Amino acid sequence: MIRANGIHKKYGDLAVLKGVDLHVQKGEVVSIVGASGAGKTTLLQILGTLERGDAGTLAINGEEVSKLGTKALSAFRNKHIGFVFQFHHLLPEFSAIENVMMPGLIAGKSMKECEPRAVQLLERLNISPRAQHKPSQLSGGEQQRVAVARALFNNPSVVLADEPSGNLDSAHAKELHQLFFDLRKELGQTFVIVTHNEELAEMADRRLVMRDGVI
Repeated sequence: MIRANGIHKKYGDLAVLKGVDLHVQKGEVVSIVGASGAGKTTLLQILGTLERGDAGTLAINGEEVSKLGTKALSAFRNKHIGFVFQFHHLLPEFSAIENVMMPGLIAGKSMKECEPRAVQLLERLNISPRAQHKPSQLSGGEQQRVAVARALFNNPSVVLADEPSGNLDSAHAKELHQLFFDLRKELGQTFVIVTHNEELAEMADRRLVMRDGVI
């Protein structure tokens, strides 16, 4: 599913990643933990093709994405990678269902084509009664469920989550954690999660510790 070999990244003279190797299997839930500044988020951004490493190779679903040009990489990202962040990053002017449809609209589909899939996801995540509400009208837990639905819209190969429960209270955090594992069981979804939440980290199939730019 994901094969990252020898990933290096520097910002100026600061070496953030120092030769990271990471292999993730389909349907696996992997947590990455470590101290602040260890390079976790930088690694996640490279795995998500939001940034490029300075050296090393990255393959997702058998495609060596480190060789793709900018346009091809953007299309690959939209189709194969879902993102869930600590702060949901929902578009405030759009309703929940419109936010969920965004990956499909970006891919060139019409709202009519996208709506059934969005409805299905909102129902699965138990938030369909809030479909027409804007983010400001939703609780933190509801906002994150909408963000997860958006991440799943294009049936991505992998969902990358960066501190997904970091902005939630303990009850909503537990609900979100369980949701990830339910989705893995039902859909065979693959997750790579950066987290400081030890409960979530320990629930994962593998808990990887990043220290000083390496795993």
